[in-house]
Amino acid sequence: MKIPENLKYTEQHEWVRIEGDTAVVGITDYAQRELGDVVYVELPSVGDEAKAATPFGVVEAVKTVSDLFSPVSGEIAAVNEALSTDAGIVNKSPYEDGWMIKIKMSDTSELGSLLGPQDYEKLVGKEL
Repeated sequence: MKIPENLKYTEQHEWVRIEGDTAVVGITDYAQRELGDVVYVELPSVGDEAKAATPFGVVEAVKTVSDLFSPVSGEIAAVNEALSTDAGIVNKSPYEDGWMIKIKMSDTSELGSLLGPQDYEKLVGKEL
């Protein structure tokens, strides 16, 4: 299971990569493994508002449906359109091609409440 060192994480298994004032968001390798084959991803529209710790979309797998939670607040700046035709990208490349949304952050202090790689590893270690 991959847990990249350059990312932040939520307890709901989303990852965040910071690019200036933008947060790139997806689900972790752990999450995609637990979900199984992802068949559908419902994402917000560009321009929608995201609020930290609230759902921004849904990921549907063969065996379950799960909400996606925003790690930070701000405006949706981009959506990964490729997922609308091939949701399985999330399984194949959760940290690269399988990103879901980009959020122009309105409050960067929210990043302080996210988990670092070691804390996330402890969290998923308890769930294994």
